[in-house]
Amino acid sequence: MLLSGGFDSAVAGKMLLDKGFEIHCVHFSYEPFTGPEPEQKVRKLVKHLKFKSLKVIKIAKKLEEISKKTERKYYFVLTKRLMLKLAEKEAKKLKAKYLVTGANLAQVSSQTLENLSVIDKAVTLPVLRPVLTFEKQEIVDKARVLGTYDISAGPEVCDVLGPKHPTTIADLDAVLEEEKKLKF
Repeated sequence: MLLSGGFDSAVAGKMLLDKGFEIHCVHFSYEPFTGPEPEQKVRKLVKHLKFKSLKVIKIAKKLEEISKKTERKYYFVLTKRLMLKLAEKEAKKLKAKYLVTGANLAQVSSQTLENLSVIDKAVTLPVLRPVLTFEKQEIVDKARVLGTYDISAGPEVCDVLGPKHPTTIADLDAVLEEEKKLKF
C-alpha cells in the first residue's frame, strides 16, 4: 500500500486490513523538499493501525527531474506512475497480489478517472482504491473513528513541486513520450 501520511491512504489501508488483507506499506519521501514530518506521520500510522511493514523510498531527485524535464501539466500523473512502479517492485518481492492507494475522486489533479486509467497502465498488478468514491468528509470522519485524524492532520506536501494547472485528462501516448525524457 502506498501510504502518504494523509487521511485517505490510512483509511483505505485500514478498510482492507479489516477485510483480512495483510498490509505492507511503502512511503515516498520528498525530503529535502519537505521536512521529516510526512515520514514521521507514516511511522505513527503504521504502528497505530498495526500494518505489517513499512519501506521508505527517497524520491526527491526523481521528482525534481520530472518537474524540470517534462511538460508541467503531466507532473502529477508522471509522479504517480513512478510511485506505482516502485511500489510494484516492492510488492513483487513480498509476493503481494495488489497495490493499494488512497486515491479519491473528490480530490483534484491526478485523481480523475481518466488520469487514474493512465496511471494504472504503469503497472501489471491490480490497483485497489477502497475510498475512491467517498466524499472527503466521509474519509475525515472515518479517520476520527480510527484514531488517525490527529496523526494525519496537517498540511499536504505531495504537491510541493507540482504545477498550478495540472492536466485532468491525460493522454497515455503523451505521458509515455514525457517519460522518455527521464533518465530513470
